[in-house]
Amino acid sequence: MNISKKSDSSTITAEITLKPQTKGLGRLSETLINRGIITEEMLQKAAEIQSREPRNAKRKLIDILVQDLNVSRDAIYKEMAKLYGFQIFDLSKEKVDRDRIEFIKDTIYAMDEELSNELLQQRILPFKWHDYKRDVLVLVTGDPTNDMLHSLAKRLDVADVDIAYAPLENIEALIHEVFYANNEFLQRIFDESQEVEVFEDESRQVDEEALDAEINKSRLVNLVEGMLVEAVRKGASDVHVIPRENNETDIFFRIDGKLQPWYKQTEIKPEALVAVIKDRAINIDRFDRAVAQDGYIQRKIDGYYIRFRVSVIPIVGIEFERRFESVVIRVLDDRKVITALDKLGLPEQALNDFRKAIEQPQGLVVLTGPTGSGKSTTLVAALNHVMDPSKNVLTVEEPVEYLISGARQVKLNPKLNFDNALRAILRHDPDIVMVGEIRDLKTAEIAMSLANTGHLTFSTLHTNDAPSAVARLYMLGVEPFLIANAINLVMAQRLIRRLCEHCKRPAADPNPEMLLRLGFTNEEIAQTTFFEPVGCSECFDGYRGRLAISEALLFNKEIRKEILRAREEVDVDALRAIGENYGMLSLRESGKDRVKQGLTTMQEVIAATTEA
Repeated sequence: MNISKKSDSSTITAEITLKPQTKGLGRLSETLINRGIITEEMLQKAAEIQSREPRNAKRKLIDILVQDLNVSRDAIYKEMAKLYGFQIFDLSKEKVDRDRIEFIKDTIYAMDEELSNELLQQRILPFKWHDYKRDVLVLVTGDPTNDMLHSLAKRLDVADVDIAYAPLENIEALIHEVFYANNEFLQRIFDESQEVEVFEDESRQVDEEALDAEINKSRLVNLVEGMLVEAVRKGASDVHVIPRENNETDIFFRIDGKLQPWYKQTEIKPEALVAVIKDRAINIDRFDRAVAQDGYIQRKIDGYYIRFRVSVIPIVGIEFERRFESVVIRVLDDRKVITALDKLGLPEQALNDFRKAIEQPQGLVVLTGPTGSGKSTTLVAALNHVMDPSKNVLTVEEPVEYLISGARQVKLNPKLNFDNALRAILRHDPDIVMVGEIRDLKTAEIAMSLANTGHLTFSTLHTNDAPSAVARLYMLGVEPFLIANAINLVMAQRLIRRLCEHCKRPAADPNPEMLLRLGFTNEEIAQTTFFEPVGCSECFDGYRGRLAISEALLFNKEIRKEILRAREEVDVDALRAIGENYGMLSLRESGKDRVKQGLTTMQEVIAATTEA
């Protein structure tokens, strides 16, 4: 199907959005039945299942046919592609040579970064120029029902676009071949034919000459470089390098919040592996093994500059005489930074209240939650939403994780502590200020002062839920009138794992007791399709990616009055009751909605919200 950039947009929309609606499949159902892909009974069964699903969580008939009735998705999509007038490619037979791979890579890299990332996320690739029309770009997609296909096609800087369909697994394989080629460093490890000498030092003390001999082995250098490349490609947030006894070192990747084993090194001393990492990190002394150290590494991986924050601490092992060190490397991939509020995946109520709060000219917005709950990501998106060239945006952070274009970011150091930095920025004519974390009374009072003197201020706290953040500030010693007048909103946040769309399946026997504990009624249990993880080549353990659940407490007159009543303590239950009366969802209720939408499991929600 050809999409002209000059065509009337309504015509394009009509052509591109021919997709199955919840009420039926139209001409597609007749085609599928006539070709023997489905039967009328299967279609009727799918419609019955759909009719029992909650309105806000209804699946498309296609998804029900595939997930519940085991119909081939590819068979359905091929017929849809024919109806839409799409070309159909078999990428296993289509010529995909080095020139084609370079064309795809060059075309993607020449695009605006946000557009190229969206195309890859949606598994849409610029495949080639049309065979007979040299100004027509052929896009290949694995999902002809994709709602974003039309809008992404219109954003391309070409005259015309032609759409082709290919099975999703073919596209996934092509993306992997184009952008995630073999890890050359790891390949060198496995290709090496030389024997690796194992050093056995009777005294077990670190012998620097022996250590240098091991460090200089290319195998070890390749392991470290390959580890960094694989961490980026697998989407790891952190790399853990853990020394063990008997010259073993375990390497773990944290993916979607869970540590997963990646590699076990059994032939080289842990001290040598750690020394290579320390050698490659800026601001870390390889020879100092008695103190904690922080540094960073930067590498260009798959065409992008990636930063790695390195933390090294001395630890005690079973072999006490050896100076073991543990290493944790945070992967800072700016491509993952979310700069738009609507892409955070916040629940609708939380998103609306959050937007209201940050669009105020002044006031304090507080995000709360444990480490790894996505607070930094939300803050970056909020700053990008409110920034413009007319505003002076200052941040005080330790450490600075992501570089924010348009903001002046202050990194703390031994000569510049939190108090001094905050007092300094008061004299730096700010409009918007981000305080990395409210740690004590002084920090809290300065943040409140900024918010009460015409500055929009952002910060974080570590509490279990939104109302508890108010109590925490009160316990620090902040006066109730400052809290009541300064704060616009407190939002608690958690990240839970998202079920893999490739392999999730309806749960055969959901646990009713657990569902009731999560807040489901018996009627909701009967009407909801619950899903469970399976595990496939795409996801490892049935989950792929994470999504947010949130509890947003927007301050209003009643909230402020309740805070001003505080004497010995803040009545957290009263604050929660007022918030819920105005539509606030608790973390658990937010998670419950995610379960009803088929995005996650009840186990994930309960694990993330038990303390809340």
